[in-house]
Amino acid sequence: MIDKARRVLDEVRSLEEEMSLPEVVSDNARFRELGRRRARLSRAAQAARDFLRWSDDHGEWEEATRSSDAEFANEARREVARLDAEKEPLEQALRLALIPKDPADDGSCVVEVRSGTGGDEAALFAGDLVRMYLRYAENVGWKAALVDASEGASGGFKEAVLQMEGVGAFGRLRFENGVHRVQRVPDTESQGRVHTSAATVVVLPETDDEIEIRIDPSELRVDTYRSQGAGGQHVNKTESAVRLTHLPTGVVAACQSERSQIQNRETAMRMLKAKLLDRERSQRRETVDAARRDAVGTGDRSDKIRTYNFPQNRLTDHRIGLTLYRLESVMQGDIGEILDALRLADSLRRLEAQSRT
Repeated sequence: MIDKARRVLDEVRSLEEEMSLPEVVSDNARFRELGRRRARLSRAAQAARDFLRWSDDHGEWEEATRSSDAEFANEARREVARLDAEKEPLEQALRLALIPKDPADDGSCVVEVRSGTGGDEAALFAGDLVRMYLRYAENVGWKAALVDASEGASGGFKEAVLQMEGVGAFGRLRFENGVHRVQRVPDTESQGRVHTSAATVVVLPETDDEIEIRIDPSELRVDTYRSQGAGGQHVNKTESAVRLTHLPTGVVAACQSERSQIQNRETAMRMLKAKLLDRERSQRRETVDAARRDAVGTGDRSDKIRTYNFPQNRLTDHRIGLTLYRLESVMQGDIGEILDALRLADSLRRLEAQSRT
């Protein structure tokens, strides 16, 4: 571990030296790239410093146990025992920090929620999930917006697209991918029977330092139409909503939340780039990391990942066996504990896989 810690700090020093070169400072693209690499290493560098500081202290006190001064030697042995107890958590922190990080984790993301099996009740549940994510974003200080939506006949959404702008948004929400199942008694159920319905959530990164998405304007079809649903006085009066179709791939993105066609087009373009980025990332990822599959599922959008049982006030995440009995607060956006548990499970499984190599 000492050698690994030193290599991390050597890499950080090398990056900082390169960033100080005049020819790099004047090259904005190169300077930003090096800065991103250094930022990704910051957590590992701090863990490396902590571990090396511990190693130095341990070595000094170990040497002191051989002192001819009996009282000082006894004190040194107590310090060595204390430091021995600190070794494992410091090593664990360093190992976790050394796990390669997805370059998209620090960026913003797009969240798509679609109603699944269950008809009107599924659309209502999709609406509940949309509100849950919007409230969570508000709680953590992200900028969130509902940029496109198709409303259900009895409320909720057949489909909704959210834009989440905030540092680390994709890294926090990425494990929401999959099928969310709800069990509850619908308002229209006269016999009090519990119904089961579902909604699918897809989380797409907006940026990835390693992939650049370029869109040729000649490969775009632009359609405008009147906005549907809540959105202000302009709704259903002007063709301000925009739908973009990327002709080579057939990928579509739309926005109707802004007041002007120009703003809607800009937002739709961001959505389109996020979808094309997700497509490119999926194509590059030929095999799924075994540790991630075991910990939190493949991310396949057909995976049933979580059940929301309203009669029992219970939420269960099936991937990690997490059960909480506070469903009301979860639906109000209190999902931080769940997201933290998923990220930790993913990190620990990847750490386990790393230790076997």
